[in-house]
Amino acid sequence: MTNKIKTISILAILTVAAAPSCANAISYRAGDFNFALTGYGTAGIIEPDFNKPDFLGDFRVRTQITYEGVKDHTFGAVYMIDEIAINEDKYWHEAFGFWQWRGVGRVEFGLTDSVAHKLGLGLPDVGGLRLNHDSLLYRKVGTDGPVIANPEITVGSEALRMNIVAAHNPNLQYGVSVAGITGDYKMNIDTGIKIKHSASKTKYAFSLGASFIDSPDGYETDTFSPIVTADWRAQVGIGANVQYNSWIFALTGRAVYDKNPIGTVSDGIVAGAGISYDILNYTLSLSYLFSETGIWHEWAPDYADHTTVASFRYKYNRYIDAWTSIGMSRREPFVAAGLRATF
Repeated sequence: MTNKIKTISILAILTVAAAPSCANAISYRAGDFNFALTGYGTAGIIEPDFNKPDFLGDFRVRTQITYEGVKDHTFGAVYMIDEIAINEDKYWHEAFGFWQWRGVGRVEFGLTDSVAHKLGLGLPDVGGLRLNHDSLLYRKVGTDGPVIANPEITVGSEALRMNIVAAHNPNLQYGVSVAGITGDYKMNIDTGIKIKHSASKTKYAFSLGASFIDSPDGYETDTFSPIVTADWRAQVGIGANVQYNSWIFALTGRAVYDKNPIGTVSDGIVAGAGISYDILNYTLSLSYLFSETGIWHEWAPDYADHTTVASFRYKYNRYIDAWTSIGMSRREPFVAAGLRATF
């Protein structure tokens, strides 16, 4: 499996690097139909504890087909595959259809992430370690105990789901999602809201999300935490981003609670803060994540993890950039560097 991931990641890099120079995507239009292909590929190395270097690969490819033959209505389908899916022996991360009514909202149905996750706000991540979703850092450096790695609410994309999001106000998005056709739990419902303001020198966005899973049974929502079997799981997440000129400040937090869990507990809290600064083709960022599990149950062992990442990125052009990161996780220092191609 490791060689398979490496091969696919390298092929993704070569594919992206060879892509024609189109505006943000490779696209093709035929009448009322439109096809778009977007993605990125990252290849690099990481040295945990400044010891033996290890390969670091990541990629994402997303295709979207839309039909716009009906006034104010768009119908489409999305398929996305990435390194996360391949690492889980799947050949999709998202595969869903959607209907978008201009000025009203959007409905999605299929295998996709929930509204609470899609409307969430994460931390600045100018390196290639993917801090906000199934972090590559924890995968390479490891952990001494269960870690809640994702600062945003996550329930996975393994089950058929329906997302409904209102889009009648450009500064306000809110919605709900439901899922239940799965053997991992009886039912899941998520809700989220995002408020943003971008009409002045200081721009900001705030998000709030909540999730409820009824009777999770051997279900894994976080890669670096044990699977959960409990009466129910509840999650609450918040996020804030503020941009002033070239500065971006971010805060995020998430609480996870399992009712009567069986086995090793995987609930707790995760919180993070970050800052980034842009100057010409250079970007600097500093992010901190704190995770603690076992805090809700007196009989469970308590495990806390602190992770700090400082990253630097040089943007050669809109398609190619180089990055390097250095920091500390699990009391172990690390350094990483790589190249990323985007189309």
